Amino acid sequence: MPLDKTLEEQLLHLKLDGWCVVEEVIPGDEVAAVRESVAAATLRHQRPDAPANIGHRSGLINYDQSFAPYLVRPGFIELIRAALGTNVRVSYTTAMINYPGNDRGGLHSDWPFNQRNAGHIPAPYPDIVAHFTTLWMLSPFSVENGATIIVPGSHRMETNPSAEGCSHDEDTPYPTEIQATGEAGSVLVMDSRMWHAAGANRTDSARVAIAIRFAPWWLNLNGLRPGSRERARQMEATGLSENEVAAVKPEVFAGLPTEVQPLFEHWVEG
Repeated sequence: MPLDKTLEEQLLHLKLDGWCVVEEVIPGDEVAAVRESVAAATLRHQRPDAPANIGHRSGLINYDQSFAPYLVRPGFIELIRAALGTNVRVSYTTAMINYPGNDRGGLHSDWPFNQRNAGHIPAPYPDIVAHFTTLWMLSPFSVENGATIIVPGSHRMETNPSAEGCSHDEDTPYPTEIQATGEAGSVLVMDSRMWHAAGANRTDSARVAIAIRFAPWWLNLNGLRPGSRERARQMEATGLSENEVAAVKPEVFAGLPTEVQPLFEHWVEG
């Protein structure tokens, strides 16, 4: 069966440039309620060591489920499954709020390509699609409020600025970088190898987003599991720290829409 033309174009954009924006994943008349819910949950459960001017809550699904039904919205989940396989899994759910005055961040790639994580694919890494980062624009993403900075095509490079010896410094703007803008309710989908950074928020309003990352069935996530021996071994072997993704609480999982549960069933607390 031939692919839908829009889906075909999005997959080509991801293959060549490493990113695309899917519009209206959350309808315009519903996104404000999700934004307010996520912002409130982040404020209540703010990570105590979050950098200044950043609201951050990892394991967001345990604190807020307002976004969950949209994970399987037509036009979005088909793209994720076409790129990563039918049995795709959610690896991270993280609230990220860029408050006024937040400065530009450093260019990097996400796990498992970030070379500062204990569990990483060593650079030079192979040209393989292994993980997707999706940034859900609960506020409009604009140049002025710090829309995510990306370097199109950087997902085809063998390394990234988190690696020692990378020819480009993480704090130096890249000549071909752009900012990925979009309306509230849109989702930036990018290969996790993509060089990217938070933009500086020069407005008087917070930019509210969720980072939801997706993994194919074959990618080993056990190094992210709290208390796992595999995670401990990776940190012992490398001397590096590692992200920790809290297990989904059984009562939270039970309350998720039936069609959303397969995305999280691998990570339920037990």
